[in-house]
Amino acid sequence: MNPERMNVESFNLDHRTVSAPYVRVADRKQLPQGDVITKYDVRFTQPNVAHLQMKAIHSLEHLFAESSRNHSASVIDFSPMGCQTGYYLILQGEPDVAAAANLIEATLADVLKATEVPAANEIQCGWGENHSLAEAQDAARAFLAQRAVWEQVTA
Repeated sequence: MNPERMNVESFNLDHRTVSAPYVRVADRKQLPQGDVITKYDVRFTQPNVAHLQMKAIHSLEHLFAESSRNHSASVIDFSPMGCQTGYYLILQGEPDVAAAANLIEATLADVLKATEVPAANEIQCGWGENHSLAEAQDAARAFLAQRAVWEQVTA
């Protein structure tokens, strides 16, 4: 099978060849005014084998989005993948994978210390009841436990 090259980088990635968990550069873009942004594939579970539950995904998104900005002014976005296997982290500039991994590690350490999910209510969130701090912390703990292999994308 040799599919046509697609516009979305992850659609061109052979998901059978990766070995989660990992952190990899998925894309770099130079914007019209010269700024550069880098998108990282932060993969928590093995594609087509396992996935995160929605409450964990949603809560980890809130926790990471809020806490990561305490560690870096370069954070633009932290968004869940529709396949429920990980997130895209978008940073200003061109930090290497090791620097992004250090930011992720520091942020997930904060997640483990959290006592509540920020903005998990109907005023600040579009589905305020769809959260679980415990599930988010379990996902963070499992990802952190594999820190030594985050920069190894394939087996």
